[in-house]
Amino acid sequence: MADSPLRITGKVLLSDNWYLLTKYTFDLRRRDGTWQTQHREVYDRGNGATILLYNLARRTVVLVRQFRLPCFLNGSDGYLIETAAGLLDNASPEERIRLEAEEETGYRVKAVEKIFDAFMSPGAVTERIHFFIGEYEAHDRVNAGGGLEHEGEDIEVLELGFDEALAMVSNGQINDGKTIMLLQYLELRIMPSRR
Repeated sequence: MADSPLRITGKVLLSDNWYLLTKYTFDLRRRDGTWQTQHREVYDRGNGATILLYNLARRTVVLVRQFRLPCFLNGSDGYLIETAAGLLDNASPEERIRLEAEEETGYRVKAVEKIFDAFMSPGAVTERIHFFIGEYEAHDRVNAGGGLEHEGEDIEVLELGFDEALAMVSNGQINDGKTIMLLQYLELRIMPSRR
């Protein structure tokens, strides 16, 4: 495009081991009209979806706990409490999140509602995450959940009181960005805190 503020001048694939890591060289037109050459490494792991399962009457949520190596390498114990999530892998966001919810939590969700999508680490990762909420009932649980062993998943399913989950955000026990965003959405729009 002639009026594009970006000219990609170089592209080198650094890794295609797990996902794609590419080094780009590009010229970016600054706000004053001048061009500046920049270099960035971009990690492309595909797009994903996440869902917060909640029960309005009982004021509970279903979350999962699993080991995350990057978090361990950055000073945590590695076990994060999160909303169920997964990569789209050529499925629609709604189709994928229904499958992920059942694989990870054991709940077969009847109705899901997409509330927004967001780039979670836009300085280095291409991934766009589609955020969903869905109400669950006890009888919606069709299996134990826990994820897929052949994908390296060993997931613990947690049913928590909503106010307990909010307190866990405040005290740092829940520190996953997508989970915090969904819990806060639920608090603002659907299930106000009793605090």
